Amino acid sequence: MVFKKKQKNTTEFLESTLNSNLYKSHPHKGILLVVEGTDGSGKSTQLHLLKKWLIAEGYPVIFTEWNSSALVAKTIRKGKKEGLLDSNTFSLLHATDFADRLYKTIIPALSSGYIVLADRYIYTALARDYARNCDREWLRNMYSFAIKPDGIFYFQVPVEVSLERITQTRKPKYYEAGMDMKLSNDPYKSYLLFQSKVISEYETMVDEFGFTLMDGTQEIHDKQILFREKVLQIIKRKFQ
Repeated sequence: MVFKKKQKNTTEFLESTLNSNLYKSHPHKGILLVVEGTDGSGKSTQLHLLKKWLIAEGYPVIFTEWNSSALVAKTIRKGKKEGLLDSNTFSLLHATDFADRLYKTIIPALSSGYIVLADRYIYTALARDYARNCDREWLRNMYSFAIKPDGIFYFQVPVEVSLERITQTRKPKYYEAGMDMKLSNDPYKSYLLFQSKVISEYETMVDEFGFTLMDGTQEIHDKQILFREKVLQIIKRKFQ
């Protein structure tokens, strides 16, 4: 017997998302700060600089990054190496990685009052996996257990800038360039095509999730000054 998926209309979908943790403030006493953006956007550099500054200011800080859980890291690496992962499997493995880090690292740290700095969060999956033709509603439902960050900083750069920056030291990686999507046999052209789709999906999430927009083309020092100012505002609001 074949079961057809019941399609929700727009109103039903929006009503269902309102019950998701993705849109609700979390109850923990700590602060969750997230950076998002393409590779080459400068987000990781900015987060590491922020981490050093927060520690120097006396704040307790924990750092976590995308795809770093020991639970599935080997499986993901093997799947990538041997080309075993289709879009949905890829997505499910990353969701498992995230869930493991959320419950073992992020939530315990927040409950203890730490500032948790996350280099990529679920929005990476929502953007990349949608660009790999995963269903948008399916992705949000899968990550509905995630907690809403206190700050989501989206570092914006044109896709050409992203490519130029990463190719100063290396060529685009296979999955990073979306080579699995068969967009082009040229990894550089494929990168531009795939990451353009990723950026487009990021842009659709700005209002939905309340991203704070950061100009990734600014000088490192200028970005850091602005980043610190915005983070201090969040800290003050949280601990008032």
